[in-house]
Amino acid sequence: MSTEENMALVRRYAEEGWGKKNLAVMDELVAPDMVEHNPIGMMDQHQGAEGVKRTILSLQTAFPDFSLTIEEMLADQDKVALRWTIRGTHQGTLMGIAPTGKAVSWSGVNIFRLTGGKIVEESGMADIAGLLQQLGALPMHGQAS
Repeated sequence: MSTEENMALVRRYAEEGWGKKNLAVMDELVAPDMVEHNPIGMMDQHQGAEGVKRTILSLQTAFPDFSLTIEEMLADQDKVALRWTIRGTHQGTLMGIAPTGKAVSWSGVNIFRLTGGKIVEESGMADIAGLLQQLGALPMHGQAS
């Protein structure tokens, strides 16, 4: 696939799959054995299309109104980088944190590798510390714990 086709596929993954919470599109866009390389984050690492769906459902439970905004996309051959922001209201349990009703936003960057029209690998970093601070689960810089 061309660089432009790879960018279009990742845009669908973000906008349709995450933004519109269309879980069915993940079967089309994500390889069943897709490998995720993310450091400790808010949820278990997801592997394959089923893992991505579980992560979206977990976020939907914690933030029923969550939305994803694509801030920037860059691509080179079989790799696409995506900078994103998620916003939502904390209305369900997240990582053991009871609902706070707080409106939050956090951002991150993911790099995808594509082969044969599917996402086969994903690496990313998200501002989980910033999210936890907004939820009151982690003291703000300079505050006593």
